[in-house]
Amino acid sequence: MPTSDPDRAPGRRAARLAVVDPATGETLDEAPDQRPDALDAVVDRARRAWHGWRADPAARTVALRVAADAVEAAGDDLARLLTREQGKPLAESSAEVTRTAARLRHFADLAPRTRRITDGRPVHSEIRWRSLGPVAAIVPWNFPLQLAAAKFAPALAAGNTVVLKPSPFTPLATRLLGSVLSAALPEDVLTVVTGREPLGARLASHPGVRHVTFTGSVPTGRAVAEAAAASLARVTLELGGNDAAVLLDDVEVDRIADRLFWAAFRNCGQVCMAVKRVYAPARLHAEVVEALAQRAKSVTVGAGLDPGTRLGPVNNAAQLARVEQVTKRALADGARAAAGGRRLDRPGYFFAPTILTDVPPESPVVTEEQFGPVLPVLPYRSLDEAVDAANGTAFGLGGSVWGTDLDRAEAVADRLECGTAWINHHAELSLAQPFAGVKNSGVGVAGGPWGLYGNLRPFVVHRPREERR
Repeated sequence: MPTSDPDRAPGRRAARLAVVDPATGETLDEAPDQRPDALDAVVDRARRAWHGWRADPAARTVALRVAADAVEAAGDDLARLLTREQGKPLAESSAEVTRTAARLRHFADLAPRTRRITDGRPVHSEIRWRSLGPVAAIVPWNFPLQLAAAKFAPALAAGNTVVLKPSPFTPLATRLLGSVLSAALPEDVLTVVTGREPLGARLASHPGVRHVTFTGSVPTGRAVAEAAAASLARVTLELGGNDAAVLLDDVEVDRIADRLFWAAFRNCGQVCMAVKRVYAPARLHAEVVEALAQRAKSVTVGAGLDPGTRLGPVNNAAQLARVEQVTKRALADGARAAAGGRRLDRPGYFFAPTILTDVPPESPVVTEEQFGPVLPVLPYRSLDEAVDAANGTAFGLGGSVWGTDLDRAEAVADRLECGTAWINHHAELSLAQPFAGVKNSGVGVAGGPWGLYGNLRPFVVHRPREERR
């Protein structure tokens, strides 16, 4: 079975981890609370499984395609469980499951290319590619299945085995996913472990792990990199963002308002590459604020399983407190809530969709990643000022430019210091493209062939063109 229980030793009862439904604030279920010292056996089994898994690329392709079919067949169960533990609307959970299956199919059909080097020497030099070994995939709570697949699909396709650790806030759907995949994958090729810290730290530092891929906060990412350095394991880190949307003076506010709103508020704003700041020309600022505030006031907020819900709760109590803290700080510093600005008076972790105006540019809600349903809208006088402000944080994941003149918008987008820039939309990715950030937003590349090669190492063979006698 690819889903590992914390203890395989007979007679020993595993500790349990309570999982809370964010729509109610009540315990939904429990998951095993893995002991860090049990990882030695888990990683050792992954290492032994690696020898067989890496040896047959054709079998891997078939297995990953079968795995994708199995995910789709279990889609309803996975989506409902994901919504209950994460909070997002059921339609968004279903889309996440679909994306998970799509990643498996995409990487099943990718293969590294052997390359021959001709450099004038009397030898044939050939670059081949080899897998790394066991990969540790550590995943956050905002997109548990989709981000897990973004890590394990290329790793498995490359011939590695994977030990997958979901967030302790959202372990249930990942454990179910592991069980679903067990029908398609050999034993111990993909193992799911669940638990509180220091489980993740121990996994990142384990000497048997050869690649650590992590998505989460900047401080935790630094700790992961330090832990992996002990065994010189490769690291891929996606550490969040503070994406800016720059509106040009020719933008048609009524045409882009819906797209802009949902670019900021999808998954209750809990998206690493969501719009988290809007810069609007001073003459259009009030119009932009009003258009976004109308949408924030009218959107249906509720439990993700309710058919009419468009915006669910914040995932956990700590994140809700963080969202409330940065909002209160902005309001205390002189900002005004054109919509929202407070927790909702109901069970669960609900915060009213919030549009802030008159926000001091040095406020943490502008300079840091709020990761919730709060969006500051700031005016600018010159385009240079807007670009400087957009580039003025420690993050550099994504950004976008919105306007009618596409050539001008593209020229502005080219000035943004980020890994991906969009024009008149935001946070839309193809499975075939690279995804990476700059500055504190991460190290390494995911997505497409770049994600595949990130899980491989080159192996060079030199052979004489003719045997010398």
